Amino acid sequence: MNSIFNKIKDFYTKKLPFVVYRKPNSNEISGVFLEDETLYYTDDFKESGFVFSPFSGQEKSILMPLSKSEFIKENLHLEDSFLYSNDFEIDESSKKSHIHLVEKALDVINDKELEKVVVSRKETVEITDFDLLKIYKKLLQTYQNAFVYVWYHPKVGLWLGATPETLLNLENTSFKTMSLAGTQVFSGEENVVWKNKELEEQQLVTNFIVYQLKGIAFNLKIDKTETIKAGSLLHLRTKVEGEINGKYTLKKLIRALHPTPAVCGLPREKAKEFILKNENYNRSFYTGFLGELNFNNKETQNSTLFVNLRCMNIENNTASIFIGGGITKDSNAKKEWEETVAKSKVMKRVL
Repeated sequence: MNSIFNKIKDFYTKKLPFVVYRKPNSNEISGVFLEDETLYYTDDFKESGFVFSPFSGQEKSILMPLSKSEFIKENLHLEDSFLYSNDFEIDESSKKSHIHLVEKALDVINDKELEKVVVSRKETVEITDFDLLKIYKKLLQTYQNAFVYVWYHPKVGLWLGATPETLLNLENTSFKTMSLAGTQVFSGEENVVWKNKELEEQQLVTNFIVYQLKGIAFNLKIDKTETIKAGSLLHLRTKVEGEINGKYTLKKLIRALHPTPAVCGLPREKAKEFILKNENYNRSFYTGFLGELNFNNKETQNSTLFVNLRCMNIENNTASIFIGGGITKDSNAKKEWEETVAKSKVMKRVL
């Protein structure tokens, strides 16, 4: 067993804070282990450590500072063979309320108040024989091209996730980001056909990112939109890269990008207002962001941040799974519900 897994078990048993993560398509696993129970925060994103930030900018971003932690990195070896659940119960109780929420969003869009809004729901699943290491290893094994993490703080809780979306990769002044939108279930077909609804939704996100970066960045390069696979789902992705203008800070860049229309909507503030007013639950860290903040690597300073999608919060042997979808004028409420059901399987199959 990797020593990093022993460390997870030890720290979780002792109720000490830690985060362990593997970047997409990597054979390395990293861990930040905080030696005390203090809750540290960052506001200006100038510190060095692992940041865990909620959806709402009104709430504080939590930091595990490198200066007060042990940092471990090692090669990942997974020899275990696991059984995965494919027998999922569908939470019919929330079907009616989610469809109603989507219809409400469509009314606002049809009234031209919003162009797009991302609405979500929370689903709870009871866990029998909870085994943290087993669940985390299943995530690592199943989602190779995702950022797969387990994050714990005794004063906040336990979170796990496998997200396919990069918010920001910054190396000195060079950055990379992406727009990720549109979802369909992978059917084994190589030639994927996307409908106008998904293509337009994807373009909205790309346009927003380019607009938000005006003045902050230069030498922008926008790649051709491609289809990527994340577990059993397919998404549309457009990579964007460029250079940050020297007078702008990392905080300014983060605030320009987060939350993107892929997790919030357009116009951003109105969409956020709709979400906070109508979702009837607190997203907390779902659709927030997390990752390495100002890690020094030889001559460079790197920040690698991911949007917290495909995640769950575990408390008292109950997993809260968060799922959502982008609503545009072409959305169909029943199909949007079915999309959340497909997305919920990403987390359910490892429980």
